[in-house]
Amino acid sequence: MKFTDSDHIFAALDNFKIEVPSWGFADTGTRFGKYVQAAAARTLEEKLHDAGLVNRLTGACPTVAVHVQWDFQDGESPESVAKLANSFGVRIGSINPNLFQDQCYKFGSLCNADSAVRETALKHVAESIEIGSTVGSRHLTLWLADGSNYPGQEDLFARKHYLKESLQQISQLMRQQWKDATLLLEYKPFEPSFYHTDVADWGMAYVFCRQAGPAAKVLVDTGHHLPGANIAHIVSFLLDEDMLGGFHFNDRKYADDDLTLGSIDPHGAFLIFDQIAQYEFATGKRAQLAYMIDQSHNLKPKLEAMVQTVCEAQKLFVKAQLVDRKRLAMAQQQQDIVGSEMVLRDAYDTDVSELLSEWRRRHKLPENPLEQLRRDRVVEQLAVDRGAKRAHVPQPTAGSYA
Repeated sequence: MKFTDSDHIFAALDNFKIEVPSWGFADTGTRFGKYVQAAAARTLEEKLHDAGLVNRLTGACPTVAVHVQWDFQDGESPESVAKLANSFGVRIGSINPNLFQDQCYKFGSLCNADSAVRETALKHVAESIEIGSTVGSRHLTLWLADGSNYPGQEDLFARKHYLKESLQQISQLMRQQWKDATLLLEYKPFEPSFYHTDVADWGMAYVFCRQAGPAAKVLVDTGHHLPGANIAHIVSFLLDEDMLGGFHFNDRKYADDDLTLGSIDPHGAFLIFDQIAQYEFATGKRAQLAYMIDQSHNLKPKLEAMVQTVCEAQKLFVKAQLVDRKRLAMAQQQQDIVGSEMVLRDAYDTDVSELLSEWRRRHKLPENPLEQLRRDRVVEQLAVDRGAKRAHVPQPTAGSYA
């Protein structure tokens, strides 16, 4: 395929920004335990350092998602955290309240039958809103572990109404204290609850966001779907309804998430970007979406995994920009199934490495960020520096909850 309009693609890449998560640089694990990495970030300063390095390598990651309970400790003020982030060449991005870790959330947070627990959760969200407003963030990202494990355990009707009321209060507070910010509501079919999850799919998230008000949008986590789900279709539906707020990028083989984007189904991720590009072509408007990574790697080196995901996202994004939209429309109008599919296949099969290299050269970036990271042996050096410090810190035992 000839690149007849590389300037258009470069402009699209300039606008394609991907947020990295602070927790993706730290030691995390499964419910069975964690495998620590000597190079993993142990402090907020180290997390922001690593985020800044990813941004310098890729030129695409100017913001860092933070988890309030994990990143605003020891009296850290929002102003000091924002200043620290700036010192590493990044800004604070989405604000993530923690409504699943404290013992009071054993039976849920915003859906809990105990009004005192719901008030505790709302207070924490209000504190998160204040932080977001102070640091100049644009997004409050809300994921709930709320659900149940057994039939009859909970009143499903009551929980639905508790959540509706809570989200309306949150949305109203954001309109008052954090104007122009968006509430992003995430969904997940199961885990940690296995009978029901209070926000189990995109349809439930859509309804809750509609009820909450115009500042609430659905967040699509690409790992939070059951096998066989057509995520590209979900994306197209939400885009057309003006209810898609953004993404958490990752991949999955069976369920859940945390694999690097494109490691299992790169074509599926390409089809998501294709639907976004199709929406922009059809409407003439740029989709205002928050692109974020949500991955915590237990085995892959964390910096390498993050750079790998960013580069893969850029590659698949560019491939979607290459789809011949007019040719595709003609084939669809003629009901040419094979022809329509081949238009997409032609773009997907195109080697875009030179396009990406040229874009990076223009921005004075490494032509291959992952190779550069490995060539500089950054992870090995961080392992030496941080490992020496870690040696004096008690380590978790096998089987501890992460």
